[in-house]
Amino acid sequence: MIDARRLRTLRAVADHRTVTAAAAALYLTPSAVSQQLAALELETGHQLLTRDGRGVRLTAVGEILVGHADAVLAQLERAEADLAAYAAGVQGQVTVASFATGIALVLAPAIGALSATAPGVRLRVLDVEGDASLPMLLDGQADLAVAVEYRGAPRADDRRLARFPLYAEPFEAVLPVGHRLAGGSGPVAMADLAAEPWIGPYPGNPCHDVVLLACEHAGFSPRVLHSSDDFSAVVALASAGAGVALVPRSALRGVDLGQVAVRAVDSELATRKVFAAVRGGAEHHPLIRPVLRALETAAGTLR
Repeated sequence: MIDARRLRTLRAVADHRTVTAAAAALYLTPSAVSQQLAALELETGHQLLTRDGRGVRLTAVGEILVGHADAVLAQLERAEADLAAYAAGVQGQVTVASFATGIALVLAPAIGALSATAPGVRLRVLDVEGDASLPMLLDGQADLAVAVEYRGAPRADDRRLARFPLYAEPFEAVLPVGHRLAGGSGPVAMADLAAEPWIGPYPGNPCHDVVLLACEHAGFSPRVLHSSDDFSAVVALASAGAGVALVPRSALRGVDLGQVAVRAVDSELATRKVFAAVRGGAEHHPLIRPVLRALETAAGTLR
């Protein structure tokens, strides 16, 4: 009989590529993780991992077993949801990891709505970067993630996750007031910004990926001279004439725009797609269902 806890350990090692990182995610010691993996190899009669530089990678048999692990772990989530539903009494805490704008736009309104519709549900909110919430969800550090699409994110068909679209928002060009494209009507052509110095988020930030994709689709790679993940700082740099930027529309709320021009752009790729995600099977949990409904209701007001 294969131990489900050992399957969870194998999944963590597959995700993090090192025993040490997997141990940290599972709140175990590296030696405990190694022991669980050795026991799993004994149970299956196969080598599941092989060295790969400083880390490890799955063998062919390991890849097969991880595919089954995803299905088993999702079914366990469903079993826990059914037991919780049977126990009823919808009372408890749901930990949600989200980026700051997602907190402001949908999570805070959802908390207000839940106080009336599901008063027994308490939310614990973790403010994290847009690329951190899904790993936290998969590692069990959060019950629900408000996340954005980005390069390197789990695929939409990843069975470990159940996804729920919330909203999409455009990025807009932020230009110094004296810029040649600051005036005029209609969207700015992305190609017209090819020769400009750029201000942008750091690599790893999902907004960085959106900017790169929009620029690449327009036929150029942006010359990023200044980097900041703080959009108020990005606008301040544009105000000083340091360069141009693409910023999500909602991130411009409450920011001093007196010395910049904000223009729409002609790229459909310059869009941030935001969704809620839970571990596969957990979407039926009686504590999580009302949170998802509240998030979808809050997102509906943004469309």
